[in-house]
Amino acid sequence: MSGLKQELGLAQGVGLLSTSLLGTGVFAVPALAALVAGDNSLWAWPALIVLVFPIAIVFAVLGRHFPSAGGVAHFVGMAFGPRLERVTGWLFLSVIPVGLPAALHIATGFGQALFGWHDEQLLFAELGTLLIIWWVGSRGARSSANLQTLVAILIVALIAAIWWAGDITVREIPFPPLSDVNTSQLFAALSVMFWCFVGLEAFAHLASEFKQPERDFPRALMIGLLLAGSVYWACTVLVLHFNAFGEDKAAAASLPGIVVMLFGVKALWVACVIGYLACFASLNIYIQSFARMVWSQAQYRPEGRLARLSKRQLPLNALNAVLGCCVLSTLGIYWLNINLDALIVYANGIFIIIYLLCMLAGCRLLTGRYKTLAVIGGMLCLLLLAMVGWKSLYAIVMLAGLWAFLPKRGALK
Repeated sequence: MSGLKQELGLAQGVGLLSTSLLGTGVFAVPALAALVAGDNSLWAWPALIVLVFPIAIVFAVLGRHFPSAGGVAHFVGMAFGPRLERVTGWLFLSVIPVGLPAALHIATGFGQALFGWHDEQLLFAELGTLLIIWWVGSRGARSSANLQTLVAILIVALIAAIWWAGDITVREIPFPPLSDVNTSQLFAALSVMFWCFVGLEAFAHLASEFKQPERDFPRALMIGLLLAGSVYWACTVLVLHFNAFGEDKAAAASLPGIVVMLFGVKALWVACVIGYLACFASLNIYIQSFARMVWSQAQYRPEGRLARLSKRQLPLNALNAVLGCCVLSTLGIYWLNINLDALIVYANGIFIIIYLLCMLAGCRLLTGRYKTLAVIGGMLCLLLLAMVGWKSLYAIVMLAGLWAFLPKRGALK
């Protein structure tokens, strides 16, 4: 089905996924996790990587064998038919009203730290960010990948510089004994931290744009996952070491505050620019993935505008439609003044259900040890959904509503 240009290599894939996973989370989530779990959050990151690893392997295998711009919806469609494929696609798009405004809010928070922006200034910064994403998206996946690889290098360099300047050693890391870990705090931290490992489903939409998807897509996915997990753990060590978290402190200001402490006020702009670029990179891959999802779903009506590609084989009409929805959602969240933590957890519920549907598809499509991993991944998704608690109702209601009210359609032409 894909007519998209194949132009991504392994290094570009690692850059895309690692920045997608780091993105909006790397500056804010370690502080949020430390706030709810303290030193226990040092165990939460390895636990989360273990939870996500079998899920990631299933994504990698499905993407290797069935590369498509439809991503998870395509896998689900192959396993369970076109109706559930369409529901999954629209469920992914239902992240736009809650997930993207949260990500934009975190991104423009660096403008607040650097320039003291508030209210309308932050809103205009969010709209300006969407405009830049449109410009980058109109230039193709290769341009996005090159930009995000550079951002990944900058993030790792910043964290390494803080560790070096802070003279932190492994022996100083405050790992609590496993027997003293508070389980309720650990689960509370995991429900927030899962935000950091959403991105696998967005990355799946780009599988068909790799030059050699059967080889490079799974490698890029696994390397990017391990790189992002290591950076998150390193950031948590910094936040705890410098006590850069608290009810009265903005989560996104934790690492910039440490940078000022170690290098002086003049270095604040470096941390803020890298932080903004990290958030921008994550937003960019999500919006490009949303556009590819819309384009993929539009193939059922190939005469429509959303099903058309530009001269450069880019889904520009779909990108314009997605960005229009992003603008409306951003304005709505601004006027309703909905809080950031709630937005993150509501979005997490959507992502967990999408991951669960992917695992179920893996159970149907895969064999042998990969099928076993899909079963384990499905069970882990159910566990994560339980950790989110009642806030997962947003995702469950969206899934039920889409199943009940989306009209049926014929087969793909």
